[in-house]
Amino acid sequence: MYSQRDVSSCNTYNYGDALYWDTRYIQEGGSFDWYQRYSSLRPFVRHCFPLSSTLLMVGCGNAVMSEDMVRDGYEDIVNIDISSVAIDMMRRKYEYIPQLKYMQMDVRDMSYFPDESFDGVIDKGTLDSLMCGTDAPISASQMLAEVCRLLKPGGSYMLITYGDPTVRMPHLSKPVYNWKITLYNIPRPGFQKPETSTSARKSYLEPIPLTEKGSLPTDWVMEDPDSHFIYVCRKIIDTEIDNVPSYKLTTDVALNHW
Repeated sequence: MYSQRDVSSCNTYNYGDALYWDTRYIQEGGSFDWYQRYSSLRPFVRHCFPLSSTLLMVGCGNAVMSEDMVRDGYEDIVNIDISSVAIDMMRRKYEYIPQLKYMQMDVRDMSYFPDESFDGVIDKGTLDSLMCGTDAPISASQMLAEVCRLLKPGGSYMLITYGDPTVRMPHLSKPVYNWKITLYNIPRPGFQKPETSTSARKSYLEPIPLTEKGSLPTDWVMEDPDSHFIYVCRKIIDTEIDNVPSYKLTTDVALNHW
């Protein structure tokens, strides 16, 4: 399933192809963070992942988010990307930071890693890229199956995406994953709420109460049409399903040093 934003963002490029990304990184160089910087995502990351977590950053590209996370106290982040150009670049850049590891790898086949290798997986735009590639539904299923396999029980997959629940929940809510999904929405960087808006300002740390069918409530208003959704998919075991507590995400909790 695709959203209009999937289609409009894909243009004519195959974002699931290594050659496209190799060429782009050679041409651009430097650093670039898709969608959001760590400063905006920090409350959500700190709430979901203790500093001692073993984390996997999929589709890391040339982003500085992992570096920012290490500065914030995270101790073990493995970064993978399909582009060998990006990985070589980042290895050289961060060879002096032992907390960061970089490996060339396709998210659709991460068999290098054994089952239950990570406490958390972070995805900032990688699933979105696959949705722009050939055989998008198959690629998405392959990736998510691998993510689920690599997560330890109790671990979480954090997806930052422009895909709303109508196009992302069918992929994420498959029973085989056993994920308890919590959804948030944050505006794009620099977004200013229109002064003419009469709606009460919502806290972005408040989860969106999805309907039983996994869709947005009919009265929910997206203040920024170009905002990003954050899906936190927690891997649970069968005996937990009826007893998982729901925690309110607050600034105090988010900034707690665990």
